[in-house]
Amino acid sequence: MTVIDDLTQRNALFASTGFDAQLQIMPSMKTVIIGCVDPRVDPADVLGLKPGEAAVIRNVGGRINPATLQSMAIVRTVAAAQGKEVGPGWNLIVLHHTDCGITPCLTHAPVLLAKNLGVEIADLDTLAIADPYAAVAIDVAALKANTQLPGGFLVTGMVYDVETGKVDVVVPPALLRPAT
Repeated sequence: MTVIDDLTQRNALFASTGFDAQLQIMPSMKTVIIGCVDPRVDPADVLGLKPGEAAVIRNVGGRINPATLQSMAIVRTVAAAQGKEVGPGWNLIVLHHTDCGITPCLTHAPVLLAKNLGVEIADLDTLAIADPYAAVAIDVAALKANTQLPGGFLVTGMVYDVETGKVDVVVPPALLRPAT
């Protein structure tokens, strides 16, 4: 059996037992989670999310970069097209993790890493790539400094420990800025 055979069989089971056609395009928990692509850190598993509860944006390192901000702008556009608003009353969670595979890029691919993060190579040290606890605080601060994001979000920074399975709230929930 191939991987594709296995996945399509799993999908058939999902379609017959777990599929919910009533799910809405807007997350029921009014939550957007930004996390890493690392398969050990799936926010649905780590945070016990059910389908439809949160929108999840995943990238390498779970870092706030230009592509993440563009994705968030698209989510807002989709919401507006649905007659909804993303912002006031919503949660924005930045979820980093220990033992992140992005760390070796500092040595082996700094040009690629800098380009992905939208910074100069010399600025990589300021992003605390090897320290998820410092990095999540830096990313929350970057979100708070971005005036293009709507106010009213509650922003939280969390770090998932891949050895214990536990999440630490590093940056407690706080308003991005007041809603206008």
